Amino acid sequence: MNPDTLCQLFARDFETLESEIMSYNNEHNLWIKESGINNSGGNLALHIAGNLSHFFGSVISKDGYERDRDFEFNGKTDRSELLMRIRAAKKSVCDTLDSMTDEELSKNYPIEPFGHEMTVEYFFMHLYAHMSYHLGQINYHRRLLDN
Repeated sequence: MNPDTLCQLFARDFETLESEIMSYNNEHNLWIKESGINNSGGNLALHIAGNLSHFFGSVISKDGYERDRDFEFNGKTDRSELLMRIRAAKKSVCDTLDSMTDEELSKNYPIEPFGHEMTVEYFFMHLYAHMSYHLGQINYHRRLLDN
């Protein structure tokens, strides 16, 4: 897969993420954690933004992003701040991919988050699947709790 295709897929799902966040009728409901639901939609969105900003921006592009994983899962912000973080992550992902070649995707990712070597392309595909998984959770959370 080439960097342009990856950028298109991520950009499409970032648009879906923004749409999900905007579709909550009540902003307060973004942060609800009910029994049996470990993460709110808002925290999952913060996690998507933080995770991708870290692995694309900080690790590959060396853009200075500093991840706060605890805030991703426990913090709260208003919807406009959340959307700003999502848009910044989208820019980080696409700027990183725009600067890459097919050859760079075939190299090993510079760190081993799972304790073993993998190519940049493999890890980026993992990150895309991870984002998609959480998008489904956010959609379910919104439809379940945002009446």
